[in-house]
Amino acid sequence: MTTVRQLGPDDAERFKSLRLLAVETSPTSIWPSRDEEMAKPIEQVRQRIAGTLTQAVFGAFDGDALIGITGVRREPLAQVGHKATIWGVFVAPAYRGQGVARALLSAASHHAAENWRVVQLMLCVNAENLAAKRLYESQGFRTFGVEPRAMRVGERYYDEEHMCKPLI
Repeated sequence: MTTVRQLGPDDAERFKSLRLLAVETSPTSIWPSRDEEMAKPIEQVRQRIAGTLTQAVFGAFDGDALIGITGVRREPLAQVGHKATIWGVFVAPAYRGQGVARALLSAASHHAAENWRVVQLMLCVNAENLAAKRLYESQGFRTFGVEPRAMRVGERYYDEEHMCKPLI
């Protein structure tokens, strides 16, 4: 049975391993590159996933194995503190199609709404990633713009769709 919880510094090794799998298996969907992710010291990873007043990272687990991740962050500024950004959604290939990403999105959305009183969620998705776009649309996200050449992998550029979802 899959469980979802907020990650903390003790989860850094598992988080880094899953991020490396993400950039290896989905290089057009996850930043940074494998080399950049690999070069991050574990202390930096611990700080990255520690919960703060502006960021939370969630993990989905099958037993002790971390099988999915996502983060949510917001700016601390009054004028933009009403919205938060979902980032880094990834589910290990063997666990896709089982509702893991939905559970992660739900946890991140709930956290942002309840703890930060966020009224709108934002995210970006590779315009060619049809499965991810369908998932986000099924969760109420709508495209409001496209950034051309938002990412370059090798010699190829990819557009990103910017999506938002009102929470109230």
